[in-house]
Amino acid sequence: MKIQIGEKLPQNDFFYLDEKNEVKKITTDDLFKNQKALILGMPGAFTKTCSTLHLPGYVKNYDIALKKGITKIVCIAVNDPNVMKAWGQNQNVGDKIFMAGDPFCKFTKAIGAEVDKSSKGLGIRSNRYTILLEDRIIKKIEEEKETATCKLSAAENFLNGI
Repeated sequence: MKIQIGEKLPQNDFFYLDEKNEVKKITTDDLFKNQKALILGMPGAFTKTCSTLHLPGYVKNYDIALKKGITKIVCIAVNDPNVMKAWGQNQNVGDKIFMAGDPFCKFTKAIGAEVDKSSKGLGIRSNRYTILLEDRIIKKIEEEKETATCKLSAAENFLNGI
């Protein structure tokens, strides 16, 4: 990953569906300014490890995150906002996790998290990671060596380390 601890998140636009199912754009500043936040970087909605370990782990451990002072959790994947909303509903994220699409892979590439999964029919995706940030400044990063694993970035392990 190119971005390092102590650096500020790059400016970017993310996409999501609001309560009326209208596509909305939101900036890095709008999402993370004055927040102690977690970013859950995932290869893709509805993929095996993302849907059985990474995302559900943070839903399950949401109260622990709050006790650690986390004010916002944002899941980012290289998917469109329709898919992100459907995946969030499927995973019962409710208001616990904001589901943000990075459909053009701009944020993922800006932080150096892109991986080529073309051999598996997925194209360019994000590596699996979890980032802790305070007011857009990176405080901790855990990135997996392989997208199929979820150990360092898993909720239980990451939250225990903050």
